[in-house]
Amino acid sequence: MTGQGLEGFYRAGRRVLSRCQVRVAGREPLAVQARMTAADQARFVGTLRASPQAGPDPDVVVERIRHADGTERITLHSASLRPLRVPVEVALATDLADLAAIASGATGPELPASVHDSGLRWTGATGRSSVTADPPPADMLASAGLLRWEFELPAGGSRSLELRVRSDAAGPVRAVGRAATSPLATARASGDDPRVEPLLRTSIEDLQALLLRDSAHPTDTHLAAGAPWRCGLAPAEALAAARMTLPLGTRLASGTLRTLARTQLRDAGPRSGMIPGPRRDAGPHLPPGCTGTEATLLFPALLAEARRWGLPEQETEELLPAAERCLTWLLTTVGDGTYLHDPHPGGPVRCETQAHAHRAALLGADLLQSFGRPGGAELRRWAQALRGAFREEFWIDDLGGGRPAAARAPDGSLVPYLGATVVHLLDTGLLGGGELAPGLLDKVQTEQLARLLGGPAMDSGWGLRGLGAKEAGYNPFGHRSGAVRVHETAIAVAGLAAAGYEKEAASLLRGTLAAAEAFGHRLPEMYAGAQRTDGSAPLPHPAACRPAATSAAAGVLLPTALAGIRPDAPAGTITLRPVHSAPLGELVLTGLRVAGAPFSVRVSRLGLAMVEEAADGLQLGV
Repeated sequence: MTGQGLEGFYRAGRRVLSRCQVRVAGREPLAVQARMTAADQARFVGTLRASPQAGPDPDVVVERIRHADGTERITLHSASLRPLRVPVEVALATDLADLAAIASGATGPELPASVHDSGLRWTGATGRSSVTADPPPADMLASAGLLRWEFELPAGGSRSLELRVRSDAAGPVRAVGRAATSPLATARASGDDPRVEPLLRTSIEDLQALLLRDSAHPTDTHLAAGAPWRCGLAPAEALAAARMTLPLGTRLASGTLRTLARTQLRDAGPRSGMIPGPRRDAGPHLPPGCTGTEATLLFPALLAEARRWGLPEQETEELLPAAERCLTWLLTTVGDGTYLHDPHPGGPVRCETQAHAHRAALLGADLLQSFGRPGGAELRRWAQALRGAFREEFWIDDLGGGRPAAARAPDGSLVPYLGATVVHLLDTGLLGGGELAPGLLDKVQTEQLARLLGGPAMDSGWGLRGLGAKEAGYNPFGHRSGAVRVHETAIAVAGLAAAGYEKEAASLLRGTLAAAEAFGHRLPEMYAGAQRTDGSAPLPHPAACRPAATSAAAGVLLPTALAGIRPDAPAGTITLRPVHSAPLGELVLTGLRVAGAPFSVRVSRLGLAMVEEAADGLQLGV
């Protein structure tokens, strides 16, 4: 840990330790391996020669196990035939910089240290941090930030020391997901493709590591958006991730919904009913979008689908008023018009916003009707009007067969670029009886969209590009202008598979699995959209969160989408619509949860699905 770039330990958005360099016998070990061993733990291994008799081979291995809770264990393993006496130095420093300054490269100098307890302390204008050591060092030099030990290593023996990093006035970090009360089922995958099992296992580990608990309501858990840049609650990402993880149970969804319901705006005015959220970059062609709009539309959709997966009726009814306020905001904001505009004056009418709004209206109407609440008919009428207008006014005809517009400008002109946000047109949502809600595109338009998503401009071979490679402003490393975003790729795979476009879905799926393998099955939030070639590997994005909530949740959606699980817990039925081409061969998913009970399903090499475990009384639908 050299203090360069974003290296360091962080707490509450601040870097509490930026440098931790180890020297043994006056030299830094030669690094031979660095890898993440869990979502919240990394292992670093170095070697060195500590005795003249060692010859060309190293005789000391230095192992560093770094944990996200602020601890690092440094162990020296001797392979020497004789006892060794080795001095060990650890150089420590920090700048106490916040994430925004680090991201923009505007950090200040390292702060001076002072001796504190069995370690060092740093104090700045924004707070304090400290490092303590066990065993205590033999010598401490605050001016150089040094801790020193003299270790006696027996022949073939080991010695360890542990560093603990703390931010003053903050207690030890405890990951919610490590507790026995984790809301996520420990599902497992097996089958012909060996990559699916580690992807699902690692994705669940990542999700558990990102779990946060509402301090005022400790029974409610939700997901942090990702590490290191977004370690707090991001409403749209938290809802999207909870929706993709419904096959692992509904407890994460209910905790996320309750947490966000408490943030809902209830004052009189045009924003009443919204769930606040920050603005998000939308690439070179459109202004930043409002994630609050997306979160407000995702809320009723998640509640409706969580009920289908088994959220108890009482919990659903308790959350229903918040969903009603979201739907009221939707209809009030649309007013006498057809489209849902950006909430900012002069903003565009975005394609993906209409998809989110259409899905929220249909699933919300279904939910209201189930509980005998009014408003469903009005939502369905508006959704029908939106479908008719969208198919006519959002489609651009061209010699290639046409494409959906990315947006409509305030003057009514169409913004014609092809980007990954159009995948939300395929994500229609789950209704009763295992049926999917209708989409904004007709059959011919959907087929053309599937062809575009499966074409070389969008399919990088590693997943779906955020912007087509032939579009102006394409940048393979662009956040929203060419990088592969795993969440959107998974939505595309699930949507294409559900619509029957299995060839395109299978290509994107295989590309994502190949990328996951290259990343040790721990998918980052995004990676470069450079074209895959023989012998190449996906290029990491320097600003990507890893782990990230939506990419980890995508690791759950991808295999479960192949089984086509469509439950209707209130009706006591479940329907299976597997991908008949079985692109990964046989697939077995165990330990899922439907209707509050374990659920297991097997998809054969012929694309036939069979339920192997389910709740008592759950009937297989047609």
